[in-house]
Amino acid sequence: MHPSSIEIIGVGLFTIAVIHTFSTKLFEHLAHMRPRHAGMFHLLGEVEVVFGFWAMVLIFLMMGISGKQATLYYLDSQNFTEPLFVFAIMVVAGSKPILELSLLFVRSIARLIPLPGGCRFYFATLCFIPLLGSFITEPAAMTLGALILRDHYYTQSLSTRLKYITLGVLFVNVSIGGTLTPFAAPPVLMVAHKWGWDLGFMFTTFGWRTILAVMMNALLATWVFQREFLGPKDNGPVEHTSVPFTIMMVHLLFLIGIVIFSHHPVFFIGLLLFFLGFAQAYPHYQSRLILREGLLVAFFLAGLVVLGGQQKWWLQEVLSGMNVNTVYFGATLLTAITDNALLTYLGSLVEGLSADFKYALVSGAVTGGGLTIIANAPNPAGFSILRGRFNEGTINPIGLLLAALLPTAIAMLAFRI
Repeated sequence: MHPSSIEIIGVGLFTIAVIHTFSTKLFEHLAHMRPRHAGMFHLLGEVEVVFGFWAMVLIFLMMGISGKQATLYYLDSQNFTEPLFVFAIMVVAGSKPILELSLLFVRSIARLIPLPGGCRFYFATLCFIPLLGSFITEPAAMTLGALILRDHYYTQSLSTRLKYITLGVLFVNVSIGGTLTPFAAPPVLMVAHKWGWDLGFMFTTFGWRTILAVMMNALLATWVFQREFLGPKDNGPVEHTSVPFTIMMVHLLFLIGIVIFSHHPVFFIGLLLFFLGFAQAYPHYQSRLILREGLLVAFFLAGLVVLGGQQKWWLQEVLSGMNVNTVYFGATLLTAITDNALLTYLGSLVEGLSADFKYALVSGAVTGGGLTIIANAPNPAGFSILRGRFNEGTINPIGLLLAALLPTAIAMLAFRI
């Protein structure tokens, strides 16, 4: 390995950014201690701002060292489709008609589950919404799951322990829940075309393992905390809704269109703008669109793309020196400190990989996708939606890591045994 000075600086800034994500509570504390600079400390305490902030530092340093043209060439060579897509899908999936349609779906399934009251609704949310992500994409599933949990559970006086365990299960289940198809999970999407992984391959290789792990995680969380649930009022008629069915269908068509054209930002951004106009035309059927949350998540992911581009030189070397078992556990651990889509993309650059190696890399990457906020692209969306329900309006990364360990271990058993 012969890294350039910019690549070494990129690794250093990436390391600082990772440490920064685990230190946001410190900045929030400083904001209360030093009110004169509270605004700046609050800004640095926003997890969604962290990677974008340090990516800007990298860009300024690149301009000083390599010049304007080299910096612009580097930025132009990066793919920012995913941040734009996550922003678009969050805004549409978080709209009131889509949420009410999702609630109809969850309530209908929950009524068939032999569990009491709030337990069955909670189980259905943590189980079937993540699996739905295999068809509407993981970012959409994360947005829907987080909004349902926020409005129906996190508003109640639940224990902090339950909130963290629920978040950990949601993150892990969404990360693995998108592997039933080759187009919904970012780490699968990065390799599916090159490796010839079609719908049949994904369902037979990953599908039954994914369903087993997602159901086990949801069932375990439901069983452990069954006495604590106050439960949402989900016993009313399923058909009652404040949004006409036709409006729901139009929103669903926008959602499907953005998913179908997810690789073409010119097209799906156009659909998003058309959607905003449609939502404005029928304001009485809308609630506040989550534009701010979506922009923050897009900024986070864009920063991750910029900083992640400087990690290829060492990640590829590390991956190419692993055997099948090592790559699975190594990918699971590496995913905690880097985006799992970046990890599988780098693996796809290595030629001559065996089928077992490819499976180990991707399954390890999705298994570890719930450990940290940066592990999986949809995680910042769930983080942004739910963090206001935690103490001091922020989620402790250590608490998330600990809460995700058991669901991650269950996923590891499902994918490796």
